[in-house]
Order: sequence, then structure tokens, then C-alpha cells
Amino acid sequence: MPDSAGSPVGLHRVIAPAGVLPQAAQRLDASAELWPDEVRISIERLNLDAASYRQLAEEHGGDGEAVKQAVLRIVGERGKMQNPVTGSGGMLVGTVDEVGPESPLGVQKGDRVATLVSLTLTPLQITDGLADWDGRSEQVPAKGHAILFARSIVAKIPDDLVPELSLAVMDVCGAPALTARVVRQYVDKGTKPVVSVIGGAGKSGSLSLAAARDAGAARTIGIVPFQAEADKLTKAGLADAVALADARDPVALAKAVADALEEVGAGTVEQFGDGGTGGSEAGGGRSSEGADITVVCVDVPGCEHGAVLSTKAGGTVIFFSMATSFSAAALGAEGLAADVTMLVGNGYVPGHAEYALKLLRDEPGVRGLFEGRLAED
Repeated sequence: MPDSAGSPVGLHRVIAPAGVLPQAAQRLDASAELWPDEVRISIERLNLDAASYRQLAEEHGGDGEAVKQAVLRIVGERGKMQNPVTGSGGMLVGTVDEVGPESPLGVQKGDRVATLVSLTLTPLQITDGLADWDGRSEQVPAKGHAILFARSIVAKIPDDLVPELSLAVMDVCGAPALTARVVRQYVDKGTKPVVSVIGGAGKSGSLSLAAARDAGAARTIGIVPFQAEADKLTKAGLADAVALADARDPVALAKAVADALEEVGAGTVEQFGDGGTGGSEAGGGRSSEGADITVVCVDVPGCEHGAVLSTKAGGTVIFFSMATSFSAAALGAEGLAADVTMLVGNGYVPGHAEYALKLLRDEPGVRGLFEGRLAED
């Protein structure tokens, strides 16, 4: 072990190019020897980012063995899991193997943990050739080790949830936390917003719908591309309206949201001023041109313009998908003369893991969707 602590953000692990942060690096040093402020994790399971896994599966025509070899090649070449096309990675579950004496992370040897920082900046070595993975799901049984820095974020696995379920929730825990924050900002200003979630039946989407309702949204709308997903989301009861639309078709998406607004009687949005009571009647002065808040939780590119077009003037769009082109979003909003605030969900909000797990425990619909997805995998 080196005598002095490393960089808290991991600069000492960057091999190339020199001077960049680990996330931007082409290659990291993933050796097992710890610096004094680092933690080594013995890996149990990786959770690949949805956009990354989709891209790999499509590139290799659904050939699981080819996808497996692609992941092994990326990790072997880069010392981390960072899809060179999407730029995204994922996260992992494992057991703390060793803790440096100067680590501030508050974990001990033997703790089962989930990392809450991306695999795109986490030094990683795989030692079993992914022998127990068929390449056909986002969750990847694996053996090897990962390194956490002093500024990394990690959470202990709760005893009441199976690791696969905890991993699936923590992989997207930034989405519901930021959604709730934005909804509460509207509520604090006297408006209960209508929230539309594109990809509402997915992991981040279902949690975002639950978070929007929990934070005080007037109505929630879930947008999905297929009837099977619509049926699942309707059964889960997380949205006041469920609509079918291809999010890559801006006009179709905007119409689906407008129709859903009419369905839920959201021609107005609840207003409450002094005393915190009241609420306007449907149709009382609010345009149904779009949702107040649109949350993008899909893993395919090309959804930027639809998200902007289906959001009302003065509204907010939150992009959580790693498939998002932020230049397309910005230029699309300009071209549509759309006065919307656009936020990038960066995956971290203080308390995000605890909040997402609370939603899972409190909302049977969320848990049902998660467990159903794991069963399909």
C-alpha cells in the first residue's frame, strides 16, 4: 500500500490520457493493491446501464455470447466498464474485501454493498470470464474486484431485499429523488403539477411516477411504447393515465400526452395559495398543451424533440436516459421556440438510495413491476 493517500476523486488511477478525471479516461489502473483512502469490493453482480446493454445487444444481433465477449473486451481494455458508443456503464453489488485506513466511506470488511457511482469511473477487473452470464440481461453475475475512491458513494444492501432487487433499484435511484425535488419546487410555489413520465413502466420510470405522486403532483401520466407495458403499468396503478406512443415520434408523443391530459381532467392544474387549500375546476384557465414536468426514462436515442414538444410553455424536462443527445435537446427546443427548463439527471441526489428503497417498500405497484422484470430476466 502506498504511504500517502491518493486523489479523493481517483486521479492516481488514471493511466491515459493524463490529467483527466477517471470517467473521461480511456484506461484506468484496476490493480488490487489499495491506496490508504480506497476500498476494494469483491464483485457479485454488475448491473449494466439500460442504454449500454441495449446498444450492445443490438450491435451483436442479440447474440448473448458476443455481448459477453464485448463486455469482457471493454473491461479488459479500459480497466472499467464504459460502453464506447453510449459512454455509459452501470453499477455493481459486492462484498467489502478490504478498507484502507484513511477511507471515509464508513464501510467495513464483510459488508454487502451497492456502489452508487457509475462503472464508467470505477476501476474494475473481472476474473471469471463472466462464466455464469448468458449475455441476455442487464444483470451480470461476475467475479473480480472493483476499487472505490474517497469521493465514491456506496450503500449497504438492506437485509429485507434480495441483492438483485436492491441492485435494480439503486441503479436508478437518482431518478425518483430528482423528480420529487422538482415536483416539490412547484408545490412550494403554489402549483401542483401534472407529471408525464416517458418510459413509465421501466425501472426509473415507475419509481419516478411514484415519486411524483408522493411529492404532491396533481396528476401523473405514464407513456409506454407497447400495449403489454401499458397493461402492466395500468395494473400497477402508478399513473392516473397510461398512453401508448413511440417517444421518437414527436407529434405522436405530444398528441398522446394531450389526450391523456383530457382523460385525467387536467385542463387545469390545482392551484393553492394562502392557507394551502383550494383547487381550480377542470378547464379553469389552464392550457392542456402539455405536462408541467416531463421525465424522460427511456433507453433509446431520438426522444428529445418529443419530450420538449409534449411539455407546456414554462415547464420542465428532466432527462435521465443515457441515450439522450443533449445537443439535440437544446437545438430542438430552440427550433421549436420552446420555453422549457431542461435538467440533466446526474444520478446523485442526497438520500437518493434510501428514498428509492422506501418507494419500493411503500408502493406495491413499483415492487410488482421490478420483481416482474427480474423474473423475465
